Amino acid sequence: MKKYIYISLIAVLCTVLSCKKDFIQGNPQGELITENLTSQDGVEALLTGAYGLLNGNVNGTWGNYGAAPSQWLFGEVASDNAHKGSSNGDQPNMNLIEQHSPTSTNDNLANLWDRCFEGIQRCNNTLRVLTALQAGQGSVKFDDTRAAQIQAEARLLRAHYYFFLVRVFKSVPLITEATTEPAVDNTPDIYPTIVADLTYSLANLPETKPKGQVGRVDKYVAQAYLGKVLLYQKKYAEAYTQLNGVITAKADLVTMPFADNFDIEKENGPEAIFAVQHAVGADGTGGDNGNVGDMLNFPYAVACCGFFQPTIDLANAFKVDAAGLPLLDGSYRTNPYTSDMALTGDAKTNYKVPTTLALDPRIDYTLGRRGVDYRKGYGLMPGDAWIRDVGNAGPFVVVKNVLDQTQITSGTAPGLTNVTGLNVNLIRLSDVYLMAAECAVETGALPRALELVNKVRARAALLPPKTVAGGAAAAAYKVSPYPLFPGADYARNAVRMERRLELAMEGHRFFDLVRWGIAKQTLESYFNFEGGYFSYLKGISIEARDEYFPLPQDQIDRSKGVLKQSPGY
Repeated sequence: MKKYIYISLIAVLCTVLSCKKDFIQGNPQGELITENLTSQDGVEALLTGAYGLLNGNVNGTWGNYGAAPSQWLFGEVASDNAHKGSSNGDQPNMNLIEQHSPTSTNDNLANLWDRCFEGIQRCNNTLRVLTALQAGQGSVKFDDTRAAQIQAEARLLRAHYYFFLVRVFKSVPLITEATTEPAVDNTPDIYPTIVADLTYSLANLPETKPKGQVGRVDKYVAQAYLGKVLLYQKKYAEAYTQLNGVITAKADLVTMPFADNFDIEKENGPEAIFAVQHAVGADGTGGDNGNVGDMLNFPYAVACCGFFQPTIDLANAFKVDAAGLPLLDGSYRTNPYTSDMALTGDAKTNYKVPTTLALDPRIDYTLGRRGVDYRKGYGLMPGDAWIRDVGNAGPFVVVKNVLDQTQITSGTAPGLTNVTGLNVNLIRLSDVYLMAAECAVETGALPRALELVNKVRARAALLPPKTVAGGAAAAAYKVSPYPLFPGADYARNAVRMERRLELAMEGHRFFDLVRWGIAKQTLESYFNFEGGYFSYLKGISIEARDEYFPLPQDQIDRSKGVLKQSPGY
């Protein structure tokens, strides 16, 4: 059984302390008052509630898609990695995210905003009540060490929620435990506060998990997250120091099997730096603590609901040359592999996997292809029978968030096989390696960048081959180390491609394209290619505004004009 901190049944405490979806301050009537919580147990309960929003859920199961910790919608569907999937008429507001034409009333935007600010308010409430307790306004105080740890945990969680917001909306109001205004200007840069929170957390969190609970944040979470935020600010030398500190403290990545990151029986392993803990069944919440954000994202015949399908472009990105290296020049789109998508009649019926195609083995641990062994217990992926509408999103299905068939009974919520207990890795060690490699490129340390990228590739080379009917390998699998990085441009492209191959469908891609400054050129090229198969993507152009999304209109209305809409919307 997992050892984690349970994340539900805390909403009443936050209601007490004005955990609201808007900025209006008030004193709830007929509930507990702050004084009732000014104790060690009260503060710990409030902190548990702050962790509770990591899975993007306040209560219930349906409707948390925009706030999913996997960020599958904004991080992947908005990129060149994934289609919304399902049918065109299902969740049409998601189509607008994929096509970069959302309005400020898109419910997915409001979902992310509301859940993240709920989390921020819970962090702020924890800090307020902790301050009151330590000032002698309650019962027995915490010792100084635990008080500092609680503050560090709450501030790291607050930094996380703000980071999720700022990547999507850019202009976000800063609300801390000291805020008293009913509405706050959203034009100042909030990155300095995110950095300050993470810096404090790094200085005050232990190397081991507080209270011995695996779901809590520790020093290495703070260090990795600080490095990531500094990287987003292009402070490469500073970011490298933090990221390399995590790398040197951990075991060699090559010793950690790639597939373990997506196995419910092996989660919280050595590669997991910061993972959202999900649980089903034993906590009695009917799935509320499960991975509700990804509950639509299963092959159509496996669970529900056929969303989140890998793109043709992503599938072809896994092609390699004769030396086993990625095709960095974009030539992977030449003679594209489309499985059986364009076939009809006998050709469709008798389709055989092209086993001589030279591919990186991570393809078959990232996406399901017709005729290739899927996950344990399912056998060969049958093709169209697992896809809701091939004409809307193509022939491939997602793999990483799906359980082995043998794990469904114990790993899903009662009556909800699409709500699993599989954790979501917000930061894992290979991500840290590749962020550090990026910093190394940008600071001129190409040998170090080469070493780090080749570690990731060496681990990928150890993946067991997937098979077709009869047991033969499903491709001419090959993944080799780069012999050298001849220059910064080549190294930069190699690191970026490696991030795509290693972290595909894990919520990073769109945000990477934006921070690299290549969203426009990459996405327009992708839309031109992928639009040849799906007409709804043809001819989409990317403007400056499309690097971010509009603020929810209801929040602007509630602020009485204090919040300013993102330019271009």
